[in-house]
Amino acid sequence: MGSPVIEIKNLHKAYANHLVLRGINLEVNAGEIVGYIGPNGAGKSTTIKTLIGVLPDFAGDVRVMGIDVRQNPLEVKRYIGYVPEQASLYEVLTPLEYLRFIGQLYGLEKQSIDKKANDLLQIFDLYANRDDRMTTFSKGMRQKVLLISGLIHNPEVIFLDEPLSGLDANAVILVKEILAQLSVAGKTLFYSSHLMDVVEKISDRIVLIDKGVVIADGSFEELKAQRETGSLEQLFNQLTGNNEHVRVAEGFVEAMKK
Repeated sequence: MGSPVIEIKNLHKAYANHLVLRGINLEVNAGEIVGYIGPNGAGKSTTIKTLIGVLPDFAGDVRVMGIDVRQNPLEVKRYIGYVPEQASLYEVLTPLEYLRFIGQLYGLEKQSIDKKANDLLQIFDLYANRDDRMTTFSKGMRQKVLLISGLIHNPEVIFLDEPLSGLDANAVILVKEILAQLSVAGKTLFYSSHLMDVVEKISDRIVLIDKGVVIADGSFEELKAQRETGSLEQLFNQLTGNNEHVRVAEGFVEAMKK
């Protein structure tokens, strides 16, 4: 299958005296969709931010497209796309102005940027709003612009951290299909989400982390067979020790009655 496009060896990352990642080891091959899941505080976003070169102060070896992320973070950024859950868009700009700015950062020619931007805005039903200031946009509209900005330069490796946040049902279906088609085209997707049903359906492989370590890695069918569960949500609850949701919910309802 060739060299992996993402290589993580013994990755440790701490904030102050709190160790968040405790020895992550992971390889991802070209064309894989990897669902990277875990409880809040498990280290998902920290892993992604390390991979994209935002957090240089870490221990271990991290490479993307064979490039050492610590040594060459700017070089890595040429090959990757990043869609965070929330980002600070320059909301005084229009979508077209913002995408021109992003495209120029990646060295794209203005004519190419405008064509791509207009085509992608059309696909996301934002073409009519291409010249509107984004201060008036809903969260879902901003998220669509954010998705486009992370993909406009046609990256080889795409990191997505809760990319469906704020999208309506139709947009969610569209984005899921786009991700599947990107994988078919040979792109590698590293996808973090709390939406277990989405991760279950789109991922070739699921990596579950808890307290900064990998506790499961495999296809959903492999993990389901190992744990004899019917859904990724049940598997998640088993492996992370969160099996008391029914009892807690019942207690909540009883407390309301008092």
